[in-house]
Amino acid sequence: MNVAATTVDAAPTEKTLLQKIGRMARRQPLGAVSGIMILIMVLVALLADIVAPHDPLKMNFIDQLAAPSATYLLGTDELGRDILSRIIYGSRTALFIGFVSAFIGATLGLVLGVTSAYLGGWFDLIFQRIVDIFMAFPLIIMALAIVSVFGSGVGNVIIAITIPFIPKCARVVRSSALALREIPYIDAARACGYSHVRIVLVHMVPNVMAPYLIMVTSFVGQAILLEASLSYLGLGVQEPTAAWGLMLRGGAEQFFESAPWVAIFPGLAITLAVFAFNLFGDSLRDALDPKLRSS
Repeated sequence: MNVAATTVDAAPTEKTLLQKIGRMARRQPLGAVSGIMILIMVLVALLADIVAPHDPLKMNFIDQLAAPSATYLLGTDELGRDILSRIIYGSRTALFIGFVSAFIGATLGLVLGVTSAYLGGWFDLIFQRIVDIFMAFPLIIMALAIVSVFGSGVGNVIIAITIPFIPKCARVVRSSALALREIPYIDAARACGYSHVRIVLVHMVPNVMAPYLIMVTSFVGQAILLEASLSYLGLGVQEPTAAWGLMLRGGAEQFFESAPWVAIFPGLAITLAVFAFNLFGDSLRDALDPKLRSS
């Protein structure tokens, strides 16, 4: 009898979830399109071993700078490697660095921002001055400085991209958490003798998840662009790893007139990825913001 009740209850829940997704897609058609683009990129990255027509690392000097054809749909680069396969495998690098950097940076910023708003006083004053110092530098400049100290490689690139994200998310989350600090249920939690850690993590953090989710989504697009920029400058992912920035750095400038596909297709992949995540983040903001949703 319990199983039947559970089955009956699960059907309306699933239907309601699908209805909410469909309603959001109708209200935010561009967000739905960008969400589909992101889903396709994730599936392509996960199934790269199956989808890619060639080995991305295999060099074929006979087919150097071959034009797009039935054998090489997007042509080959200066080493005879299939550009389509390298773009497909490069999506793994871009999405891995993007998601990891965005999640870690936004999560640390979430906790620090809520803690700063909750504690207030000298801690909030000092923390906000540190945030101001970090935010005074553009993302690319700070990432360049960090990767110059730690060196290149996937792990160091993630660190270099994550650190600038922390103060940006902390500033946004703190502004939302300041209002929560004055709500009576926070005073009730203090009266019950709960620790500061529990109040911050259990009672305040869940109530600022909307700006957190928006920041995570927008950070992924910025992280992909930063990773491509660092790799293009030779300070990011190194050969022979397939990465979109490395593809632009390889021979894109030298062979732009004779083989423009070497630069066009990796640049198009970067553009579409960043566009999709930024557009999805804007749509998510419109859907989660009560003022914009009511209008």
